[in-house]
Amino acid sequence: MEKKIHPAYKETTITCACGEIIPIRATKQNMRVEICSKCHPLFTGKQKLLDTAGRVERFEQRYAKKKVNSQLKEKKERKEK
Repeated sequence: MEKKIHPAYKETTITCACGEIIPIRATKQNMRVEICSKCHPLFTGKQKLLDTAGRVERFEQRYAKKKVNSQLKEKKERKEK
């Protein structure tokens, strides 16, 4: 490696919002993160349920109107022929 062109690679820590401290080596000092493997739902098995039913219903309502409109247009075109 050439000298004086690479950043300093030092021992530092990553601190999670849950309080977990992870010692690592990096070019940045004392990093803070919001979530880590100790508190992430994927690793802990505690998944939070989102209100997906409301989202699906809104999606269906929004596109049901377009579907009805396109069906009405098709009927009008058939009558005109």
